[in-house]
Amino acid sequence: MSHARGENSMFGQRIRLARKRAGLSLRSLAERVNPKVTAQAISKYEAGKMMPSSAVLVGLGEALDVSLDFLMSNRIDVLDGLEFRKDPGTSGRDRARAEAVLIDELERYLTIEDILGIPPAGDRFAHCRCDCIATEAEIDERADQLREEWDLGMDPVPSLCALLEEKGIKVVEADLPERISGLACRAMRQGNVVADAVVVSTRTNVERKRFTLAHELAHKIIRSTGNPAIRLEAAMNRFAGAFLVPGRDLLKKVGGRRRRVTYYEIARLKHAYGVSAAAMLVRLGQVGVLRPSAVRRAFATFARGWLTSEPEPIREGEGFGALEKPQRFRRLVWRAVGEELISPVRGAALLGESLEVVEWQVSGPVG
Repeated sequence: MSHARGENSMFGQRIRLARKRAGLSLRSLAERVNPKVTAQAISKYEAGKMMPSSAVLVGLGEALDVSLDFLMSNRIDVLDGLEFRKDPGTSGRDRARAEAVLIDELERYLTIEDILGIPPAGDRFAHCRCDCIATEAEIDERADQLREEWDLGMDPVPSLCALLEEKGIKVVEADLPERISGLACRAMRQGNVVADAVVVSTRTNVERKRFTLAHELAHKIIRSTGNPAIRLEAAMNRFAGAFLVPGRDLLKKVGGRRRRVTYYEIARLKHAYGVSAAAMLVRLGQVGVLRPSAVRRAFATFARGWLTSEPEPIREGEGFGALEKPQRFRRLVWRAVGEELISPVRGAALLGESLEVVEWQVSGPVG
């Protein structure tokens, strides 16, 4: 594919994505664009067979409520391995909205890295990735090995956001459609990885956010399962639980096999490790503290509602809730503003904040 054809293809993908996000057919979009354009022409734009004139390009952006930067940027060619954490019945329109949010956030992230001369992170997980695991015990061992490689010990990880950002993953919190709690991908440009990214919804509670991030980390570490009895997503969840709640440390805290574990203990443990009560109950079964029958009985009785309503939730701004916030992008923008590589106006646009707020934060209180 020629460079020009590649750019046309990228433009076409953005048009199609923005149209799906808006819930418009080719005909209904054509009726909204000024100057007039046919549905057939828009179909050709989306297929990468034709590019619009400048006037039509502006009209398309206005009709779709997207910026020209979104439509024309070439920082990302394709989103590889795009995965959604979503509820059943999530619409195609909601998936398109979430994908558009991801692209927009990544474009801004890559823009500030370009301005600061920061090279693409590339694949930082190649050296610690395993192609295949065959047993659940291997999954737990891999999680423990990764903790050892990263010098994390067996203590709870204070911030998954900070850890993943340190390891080269771009973590973004964004307003996603209600049925989608997160998505992840590898952003590619000219065949090279320019970003591993995870987006979590601003509506996601702290417990689920941490588990989502650990689950996406698992996808970077384990390629597949060699056991048909272990589904890949189940293996990712097992890794996430093992990484967040190391088995040896949990066994020390609860004292080996038990006939039952009280609600009080589970509530204390979930706050100690920063996971949901349901995840903690499952983990107690995985490490052998509770028998599988005891875990099933708990979910059929007192823990029945835990999957839909979190008991004693971790509060935003307290403990893990104060730490699980992506910070790197903001730091990079403020670094660029401080070094006068970008203006406060550009900084405000990248941060999504008012110019007044940014200017105050540049100079601080006067007098």
